[in-house]
Amino acid sequence: MPSESTALDRLVAPTGLPTLGLELPLDNDWGETRLRTGERLFGVPDLSEHARLAQLADDLGFAALWVRDVPLHDPVQFGDAGSVFETFTHLGHLAAITKRAVLGTAAVVLPLRQPWLVAKAAATVDVLSGGRFVLGLASGDRPVEYPLFGLDFHTRGAAFREGVEILRAAWAPRSPGEGIDLPDIGLTADRRLEVLPKPTGSTIPIAIAGSAQQSAEWIAENADASLNYPRQLGALRKKTDEWRQLTGDASKPYLTPMQLDLLDDPTADATPLRLGMRTGRLALIEQLRAMGELGVAHVSFNLRPGDRPVEEVLKELAHEVLPHFPTS
Repeated sequence: MPSESTALDRLVAPTGLPTLGLELPLDNDWGETRLRTGERLFGVPDLSEHARLAQLADDLGFAALWVRDVPLHDPVQFGDAGSVFETFTHLGHLAAITKRAVLGTAAVVLPLRQPWLVAKAAATVDVLSGGRFVLGLASGDRPVEYPLFGLDFHTRGAAFREGVEILRAAWAPRSPGEGIDLPDIGLTADRRLEVLPKPTGSTIPIAIAGSAQQSAEWIAENADASLNYPRQLGALRKKTDEWRQLTGDASKPYLTPMQLDLLDDPTADATPLRLGMRTGRLALIEQLRAMGELGVAHVSFNLRPGDRPVEEVLKELAHEVLPHFPTS
């Protein structure tokens, strides 16, 4: 686990208030107006402004930009195409066009990817971004994908554990002439094999999304952070209390993505959305404060459910909400 300062540390404030980030794509293609008019194919965002809006978000002071990993768009069962771009290619581009925001994955479906290549790709993003990378990992929830990759959906939990072990071993610092040592898979140190580049630190922080087919104890031991969907405050308290009890003195952060429809009226009451809320900014600020009191270290907003222009929402959040919360 990381001991030196990492990108993950930039998402955790000593005040106990959450830092605030954004989930890409920066679009509002789920907004009621767009859905009603059929202006766009559901779940496929408009990426024509993706670079400009990412740079704007970085300049406005959002703590992190997160991308999702959706290998195959399934318009029948799921609809959502996620961030559309291939994850690590996209992150390399973001590393080049942003300066300060942490870059994260929410989350890479590890069992569908060759873990040695994930190790190399993740370390590349970490180096190119100057150590601004957090690798979010998931086991995947789309059964249709696994057979197409020649993999078994029902054994993805075991594949996930093995993948995490390989990532940690690939990134670990070693003395000159030493190689990766994983005898369980037939690789011994005398082969002197390495994965390059090495991360900027001793490893890359890993955030595990949901349960990933693992026990809570395994996640607490092997992850550097928990990445969990939002809940009502009562249920959230149970999850954050459990996480603190499992991680003990390690103080591993709890991160939450949240769908947000920010209304024009700043005084509008909050109403629930699936995995988020529709609200004015004043109620949003109170909700975020309450989440911080319960132990949420970082909240990332998915703006796709809204109808307002995304740039307008970004600027309102930056000028009226971000000042109430710590910056990275």
